[in-house]
Amino acid sequence: MGRKVGHKPVLLEQALDGLVRQTDGVYIDGTFGRGGHSGEILQRISPQGKLLAIDKDVDAVNSEQAKTLLNDARFELAHDSFANMSALAAERGNLGKVSGILLDLGVSSPQLDVAERGFSFMKDGPLDMRMNTSEGESAAEWLASVDEVELAKVLKVYGEDKFARKIATEIVRQRAEKAITRTGQLAGIIAEVVRKREPGKHPATRSFQAIRIKINKELEDVETALAQAVDILSSGGRLAVISFHSLEDRLVKRFMRDNSQAAFVPRNLPLPLDAEKPVFKCIGKAIKANAAELAENVRSRSAVLRIAERV
Repeated sequence: MGRKVGHKPVLLEQALDGLVRQTDGVYIDGTFGRGGHSGEILQRISPQGKLLAIDKDVDAVNSEQAKTLLNDARFELAHDSFANMSALAAERGNLGKVSGILLDLGVSSPQLDVAERGFSFMKDGPLDMRMNTSEGESAAEWLASVDEVELAKVLKVYGEDKFARKIATEIVRQRAEKAITRTGQLAGIIAEVVRKREPGKHPATRSFQAIRIKINKELEDVETALAQAVDILSSGGRLAVISFHSLEDRLVKRFMRDNSQAAFVPRNLPLPLDAEKPVFKCIGKAIKANAAELAENVRSRSAVLRIAERV
């Protein structure tokens, strides 16, 4: 059996209880991180089971936890985005044969803890924010050229920040004088504008979230992955998604709800032979961390787990 590695992820037991129903099945962990979920999945599946893990972060793929799990013949790790998991499943002959897909969304603790990754306003470092540092433009590069109107829109939509326009104006003003290349520099600019803090939140929280989501195309990737789950999962296969902010959770909730409802047909008409049937059924209600986990891990306070089953 597989070995447990890394820190304990948020909602670990609840997610795995809902996910692993067939011990000899094929599973996908779309967000490997530091292997907390993958290690637990390997503990729960049989010697005949298989697990494909995916992560776009090269640090995760090259981590000691990954090297440990790769000693297990049932485990495979791909350096890719979960938005490409349909192609990865197809390459392995697993389309329509997967027993469970797990997505633990958002930024991981190791990414936040390393200042050089540029995700955290609490630690000064290069303003990068890319989950995959081998491609795309960094946050600093994007901020250097983005139009003020577009910047305000990103801060407003992805950060749900009521100070979005003022922050965008100040960023554009200050970048004209000096390039914004450090996390501490950006956090300081935002703090100058947002003088009234939300309880328990740094003034830069929402803006950093918004820029990170934009740089990594996070919401687009989630929508793509959810749609692909329909063709990847076998009948009875489970989709378990852990979200950490309302934008992600809304996408997941809407997807599961919409795909668990049959096409509407007026009561007085017969059901057409080609009427669309539900492709998922929702399993229980949204799950949140209990008091014990909240006391142990502050990050769990915003986590929401939703589970659906392919019919």
